[in-house]
Amino acid sequence: MKNEENNEVEELKEEEIIILEELPKEEIISDKKEKNYILPGSILLAAIIIGGSLVYATNKGTPSSTKEEVQVSALEQKVIPAKGVTLNVKWGDLGVKLTESGAIDADKFKALYKDRGQLTDEDKRLLEGIGNGKIKITNENSGYLLNLFWALGLANKNEILEKGEMMDPKYGGAGNFASTGGWTIAKGGAMDHYSKHVFFNLTPEQQALVDKVSRGIYRPCCGNSVHFPDCNHGMAMLGLLELMASQGASEQEMWSTALTVNSYWFPDTYVTIATYMKSKGVEWKNINAQEILGADYSSSQGFANIKTQVTQPESTQQKGGGCDVGGAPAQAPQQQKQQGCGV
Repeated sequence: MKNEENNEVEELKEEEIIILEELPKEEIISDKKEKNYILPGSILLAAIIIGGSLVYATNKGTPSSTKEEVQVSALEQKVIPAKGVTLNVKWGDLGVKLTESGAIDADKFKALYKDRGQLTDEDKRLLEGIGNGKIKITNENSGYLLNLFWALGLANKNEILEKGEMMDPKYGGAGNFASTGGWTIAKGGAMDHYSKHVFFNLTPEQQALVDKVSRGIYRPCCGNSVHFPDCNHGMAMLGLLELMASQGASEQEMWSTALTVNSYWFPDTYVTIATYMKSKGVEWKNINAQEILGADYSSSQGFANIKTQVTQPESTQQKGGGCDVGGAPAQAPQQQKQQGCGV
């Protein structure tokens, strides 16, 4: 039976099939009406849920993807590759340190993801393992990593938390923000761990680098830089920058990595920005990460301005999440939501 199916597929005209790059050669899809192909459900599902976009088979007399949709789909693969991106930063035993310090209540944390049916073996290793290597971010684990880095940024002792905007008296205390009040899976309260634990030490030069880069990274859920980490994305990015600095990362590596991570946390934002840049003749691989992470593109105000200049196909539109604990579970890529400001 398998050989017969393969022979039939080979007879199809080239324009009537779509070969998905990430699938094995035999997983080819066609909905050509003249022949009755019986597709296993697993192949159909894989064809639909891959690469962060819908891919439609084309044939005469049926609706097909527009050229604009195909272009956006290609951009999605460049901005948020379905296969993920390995970051040049090691996690080590930080999960163990975070749980031992109480910054993460391991039981609450694991229960949260078990309830969502999302706790993988790799997730457990990041939380409980001691020899974790470089971190790989994917569509599937981006929210999980967001929460790990959130805990790290919140709990690791750093002068940005102690002397920066978070401590400005006009805000009534550092405990009044989404990044602190929203962290509800610690032992005790979030402020019991705010800048209280030393997971690694930074040299004066490394701290200066974190200070500089954090002032230049924005996120589209609000209008503040990472130096003012008032939401979970800002706090998580601060934790990532500190960890990278402690491992000797260069400034350029920090900009580049921050853009990659922000893109997975805010997929619609950066696919839209990539679309805008392409319309200006700039390919995503050639963009200046520091520029794109700045207020003109990545802040809520900056992105709102960019968005008005870009028309996206309806099928690629993605919605943002809320800013409370218990954010929505991960969606299929074509229904992807931005990671909200809650656990």
